[in-house]
Amino acid sequence: MSAVHLILRGPVAEVRLDNPAKLNALTVAMLAELSAHLDTVERRADVACVLLTAEGERAFCTGADITAWGDLTPAEFARVWVRDGHRIFDRLARLAKPTIAVLTGHAFGGGLELAAACDIRVMVPRASLALPEAGVGIVPGWSGTQRLLRLMPEPVVKEMALFGRRLSAERALGLGFVAEVADDARAVAEAMALRVAETSPRAVEVAKYMIHAGAGEDRAALIEALGSGMIAASPDKAEGVAAFRAKRKPEFRGE
Repeated sequence: MSAVHLILRGPVAEVRLDNPAKLNALTVAMLAELSAHLDTVERRADVACVLLTAEGERAFCTGADITAWGDLTPAEFARVWVRDGHRIFDRLARLAKPTIAVLTGHAFGGGLELAAACDIRVMVPRASLALPEAGVGIVPGWSGTQRLLRLMPEPVVKEMALFGRRLSAERALGLGFVAEVADDARAVAEAMALRVAETSPRAVEVAKYMIHAGAGEDRAALIEALGSGMIAASPDKAEGVAAFRAKRKPEFRGE
């Protein structure tokens, strides 16, 4: 039975975590489903924005399900669980479409790291953020000590990761980690997504690439993507392809 759903509504795609009995804690199967859904929305030209949501009001996601990793060997934990999670979260962060995490409940551990991989976040007032991994003898493994540091001040990340303090919605808003705090966070996110749908998809995509390159998110690949996109629109590229197909020498004009 699927625990991560993809719902398509016009230009807005919703990727919904659906494991409320376990506070939407992530399992191996859920990570695989999330990855597959991201591949789907990336390839759909009709999707302008992606909402990442969760069932239930208690938690957006409380991280990784301990039963999914508790019995792994150290090598399996590092090579499979942590690296697979990183790969999938990086996939979310580098999605060409704008992404909004809708935090209708607490986001702890891997759940906070998942929200951090989205472009922006909206949050309900009662929700909080935390990195509680040290309490179960582990450390943040899905970018909580890396990507999160680009989005929050170092002392705040230390408060959560070292001292176990929770971050309130109000404080997260003041730090700029959350774009808006509202009782109906979903409605706010949907309105934002629909506004994105009224703009140029290509301009939004390239702007996201440029911002990420400046911030250091997959900079090398983004520089090549931007350069490749520019050259792909040139007459010289069209001439090179035509010449190859016709088995003749190309006549480049520098255009």
